[in-house]
Amino acid sequence: MRLLLVLVVIFCVLNKVFAQQRPNTNTASATFSATGYVKDAKTGKPIQGANIVVLNVSKGYVTAKDGFYTVQLPPGKYILRFSHVGYRTRQDTITLNSTLFREVMMEDDSKDLEEVVVTSEAPDRNVRKVEMGVSQLTIRSIRRIPPLMGEVDVVRSLLLLPGVTTVGEGAPGFNVRGGSTDQNLILFDDAPVFNSGHLMGFFSVFNPDVVRDVTLNRGGVAAAYGGRASSVLDVKIKEPDAQKWGINGGIGLISSRLGIEGPIVKNKLSFLAAVRASFNDFLFKLAPPNLRGTTANFYDVTTKLKYQPSEKNTITFTGYVSTDVFKLASDSLSGQEINASSTKFNYQTLTGSVRWNYFMSRQLNLATSVILSHYKADLSVPDSANAFDLKSGVWHRQIKSDLTYTPNETHQWQVGISAIDYSIQPNTRIPGPYSNILPIDIAREQAYELAAYIQDEWKLNTDVSLIAGLRYSALLNRGPASVRTYQENGPRQDEAVTSTKTYEAGKIYNTMGGLEPRLALRWSVGEGKSIKAGYSRLRQYIQQVTNTTAALPTSRWHLSDLYTKPVIADQWSLGYFRNTPDNAFEVSGEVYYKTLTNAIDYRDGAELQLAQAVETQIVQGSGQAYGLEGLLRKNKGRWTGFMSYTFARTFLTMNSPFASERVNNGNPYPANYDKPHTINILATHRPTTWFSMSLNFTYSTGRPTTQPAAISRIGGAQVPIYLDRNQQRVPDYHRLDFSMTFEQNPEKKKRNQSSWVFSVYNVYAHKNAYSIFYKLSPASATDAYKLSIFGTAFPSLTYNFKF
Repeated sequence: MRLLLVLVVIFCVLNKVFAQQRPNTNTASATFSATGYVKDAKTGKPIQGANIVVLNVSKGYVTAKDGFYTVQLPPGKYILRFSHVGYRTRQDTITLNSTLFREVMMEDDSKDLEEVVVTSEAPDRNVRKVEMGVSQLTIRSIRRIPPLMGEVDVVRSLLLLPGVTTVGEGAPGFNVRGGSTDQNLILFDDAPVFNSGHLMGFFSVFNPDVVRDVTLNRGGVAAAYGGRASSVLDVKIKEPDAQKWGINGGIGLISSRLGIEGPIVKNKLSFLAAVRASFNDFLFKLAPPNLRGTTANFYDVTTKLKYQPSEKNTITFTGYVSTDVFKLASDSLSGQEINASSTKFNYQTLTGSVRWNYFMSRQLNLATSVILSHYKADLSVPDSANAFDLKSGVWHRQIKSDLTYTPNETHQWQVGISAIDYSIQPNTRIPGPYSNILPIDIAREQAYELAAYIQDEWKLNTDVSLIAGLRYSALLNRGPASVRTYQENGPRQDEAVTSTKTYEAGKIYNTMGGLEPRLALRWSVGEGKSIKAGYSRLRQYIQQVTNTTAALPTSRWHLSDLYTKPVIADQWSLGYFRNTPDNAFEVSGEVYYKTLTNAIDYRDGAELQLAQAVETQIVQGSGQAYGLEGLLRKNKGRWTGFMSYTFARTFLTMNSPFASERVNNGNPYPANYDKPHTINILATHRPTTWFSMSLNFTYSTGRPTTQPAAISRIGGAQVPIYLDRNQQRVPDYHRLDFSMTFEQNPEKKKRNQSSWVFSVYNVYAHKNAYSIFYKLSPASATDAYKLSIFGTAFPSLTYNFKF
């Protein structure tokens, strides 16, 4: 009922706004609109962030994500100038005496040596846009970053941005501004992705050949997004070519790619399909004997179908499926304190989304999507006496609708609703045929997540703009379920259960929710200079609980319920942005402070995987994160690049009246991903249009770890004793990468295109520590050992083609 009331209020307010701000075309001050799309003349793909300047009246506009633009002016004759980095500037003369719809095709400027390394936005959009902490990358800029094993990687490129870190090489996911990996909402053409890594995190699940652009919202999260407490990573797939068929791909040391796209019905129905696969078993046959039985392979398939029956209607379908298989040889980790030698990981992702975009009028645009995402993981141990399979899965089904209303050039309203159906299978253990292991089947968790939002981007004057939004979200847990009742004034543990209540299928037994306000303000303080401030509240109802340094693909997902409260993040941020007059250089600095309510961590000695009631294994408390992010970037010339610095701290406090639910005696302690200092430097030299080389250097403070404080002998066995959590650190991390790209000379017109990419990862072969583990010696001393993922330089060579 509360959600229904919020929806009614939102639509009543919006209806009132429509009535008040609908332009009166019968007055002398009537305005007309020139609307349409800005596209690449060669591929027909939309161009986001293109600048549109009305030269007669010195007004400026920027195209949206789908290349759409709206210019509103009084009747008359005007000259429009369209520009974007990497494209030739175009000028058109128009006469406005009624609504005008036109497509603008921009030609690629292949001789342009200037390059935006990190962002594809308009040259001064970092100063003019209202949002803070929002970075956008195009696949063109991502390809300039030295790749790992020859594979261009979307997620790895994010680690160069300020405020984005990872716990180590090969760790799946990434951490943003003091958040855990599960606090990032990762969208692939609107569909959420629950595991963003291939090969246990070495590569991302996104095929670079199909990616159009990548947007990371780490500070200014719009009201349209919700469900995660740290950031939103929005990955968009490129539009299929509606004019002609083409084939592209690449052959690399680790993986190879092949894609095809083209029109089924020219300019109406087009199709794209891309396959990526790795076949690495032959490499392990050349490895040392203890690694020759290792298996590490993956494949993924991405498809997109676009149907445009008219200028006002566009329907797209995006599908994605991937599978990973990872198994270590039986003696690959012999002699180390790691028990993973006989474990096989098999995990799969399946997503599908259908989106209908209806351009209702020059003021109204409606987008409706139906989304499915399914992630399943399988961990198996083949030993006959202890053989078992451990299966888990997450099902996400969603429908959402977003309405955009642009009454004039000073306001842009957005309103939307969303409904998600969650179903989680935490774990099911199935014994082998002759196994001594007992079967375990943990009950499913099911719930609905409902949301509604309203947002307005308001240009108060030429110097001040703001974005104000309000989102309401709610989680409704439903049966079948068995809910425990624990003893009052005592810790939650299996021995303290007093009763259990059973709810039938479909029965709503618990409801929670609340408002999520969002606000962003931009104040221009001079030409090419602005000050920005922002506040946002985010609620997260689905969490990944783990007691490992980096969440494994099989780590348990858990919905908020009667005992696990949703994580709530409140973030305040302030920033200063400045560009030189020609936008050749830009500098920015941001500070932020974030508080976490109901932050989650595990109890000492927790057994998370097979716990029937996960609330007996986790604790909730508070957290705080704060930091400073600086960026200096050079956008023009033969040398381009940037340098970023991040100072960031994250502390958790798990204090409880009960000793078993305290961590670190109730005192604050660093989170697993707390890394105070991070420096990234990327330099790209492009002396000609067909050759470029790049250098990338990264440094970061070592992450926290917990070392044994003493050794105790119990019954002749040595037992380590741990005291405070995360009070020590692994050694600092640093690495240098190098790459060279050889392309065809664009002045020599050829139908087929190809390029070679040579790269060296970890040039000076530094043995960075992924983790520290210990052995207990007979003399009761504790010997520490460093585990390095890449302890040497790793060269690679990749051939890319397109025809």
